[in-house]
Amino acid sequence: MLVVKANSVLLEVKDLKKYFPIRLGTFSKVYLKAVDGVSFILKEGETLGLVGESGCGKSTTGRAVLRLIEPTSGEIIFQGRNICQLDKRELRFMRKQMQMIYQDPYASLNPRMTVGTIVGEPLEVHNVAKGKEKEEMVQSLLEKVGLKADHMNRYPNEFSGGQRQRIGIARALALNPKLIIADEPVSALDVSIQAQVLNLLKELQSEFNLSYLFISHDLSVVEHISDRIAVMYLGKILELARDEELYFNPLHPYTKTLFSTVPVVDRAARRSRIVIKGEIPNLLSLPDGCHFNLRCSEKENVCGVKEPEFKEVKEGHFVACHRLG
Repeated sequence: MLVVKANSVLLEVKDLKKYFPIRLGTFSKVYLKAVDGVSFILKEGETLGLVGESGCGKSTTGRAVLRLIEPTSGEIIFQGRNICQLDKRELRFMRKQMQMIYQDPYASLNPRMTVGTIVGEPLEVHNVAKGKEKEEMVQSLLEKVGLKADHMNRYPNEFSGGQRQRIGIARALALNPKLIIADEPVSALDVSIQAQVLNLLKELQSEFNLSYLFISHDLSVVEHISDRIAVMYLGKILELARDEELYFNPLHPYTKTLFSTVPVVDRAARRSRIVIKGEIPNLLSLPDGCHFNLRCSEKENVCGVKEPEFKEVKEGHFVACHRLG
């Protein structure tokens, strides 16, 4: 685990697991290991990118961190408290400090509510503001995300996808949180709009001292906004490092494969594309040893027998790979 000063750590996740029971018959069931022993830290004012293919467990990790779904086991320590041990009342109070931006700006907003009601609802639920004070706060929030104060009287269907995502961001900011989990926040938007929303998130982070857990399958997006990047595969983090270090010096075979597919304008910076062979293993019957060993071109005999330890191979650079042991 990365060693940092204790007072700079906002969130620490230790051996987080989320297993979903799947019934195969009347008397038989197996477990789908969506998240299987994930550990990381997030420092104050930092953006940690969590990247991987669809189905790797990154969104489940984000929801489990907020306890929107209950973890199977592990610890989630936020501001020094293990939120897995909090009761409903304590968790509700803690959630003022933890908010989420959802992937789909069309589905995440109630079409029957005005923008003012959507953004102002958290303020009323948590008894922060009501009436005129709430209205003024909502107007201020809308202006901070690049919308107009009079937009609060309109409905979500009157806005574009990018504007709707700005509304979602305003709602997430309403309670002045410390942590925001952004789950694929730009994947449903046009490329030009993606850049605007990413720049907005960076500006707001600087202004409000926010910490982001930024979840995405798009490596170029994650590299643009993140301070550090964690690469997930089938429920596990295989590599974690600072953004530039990971981009220019990936060590795990899976990370090398992912970055080889990223489009690069500069010909001199282009990498030879690495093609992964084989199919993704059945999530209900994962292989022994390293989960990536069946598709890895650099595997050794031990890879199919023993699970590699996730350890620091150079300062701030963590990898789970027997070849780097």
